[in-house]
Amino acid sequence: QVQLVESGGGLVQAGGSLRLSCAASGRTFSSYTMGWFRQAPGKEREFVARISRSGGSPYYADSVKGRFTISRDNAKKMVYLQMNSLKPDDTAVYYCNNVPPNRDYWGQGTQVTVSS
Repeated sequence: QVQLVESGGGLVQAGGSLRLSCAASGRTFSSYTMGWFRQAPGKEREFVARISRSGGSPYYADSVKGRFTISRDNAKKMVYLQMNSLKPDDTAVYYCNNVPPNRDYWGQGTQVTVSS
């Protein structure tokens, strides 16, 4: 069974930075493409970024391209999201999951709030 635990969120001013972390359990972590997703109040959950099993081929939503960087450490079973130049529109709960996401793996997420 896989568990995903996100951390690193917080309150930051526009233009600031945060680094999110996702700790995964389970022996098959390195077998999956991993991604970050987010859900803003009153909106559907949306894709943010993904990274291949080997840590290459990062891909980003247009809304975060050039500002966010996804990375992973398979030895530590960790996925990271470095978020720079944050905007109020980035305010959301951020989740990690496989890509495509497994509905059984959604964790609690981590809240990111960007003030203007």
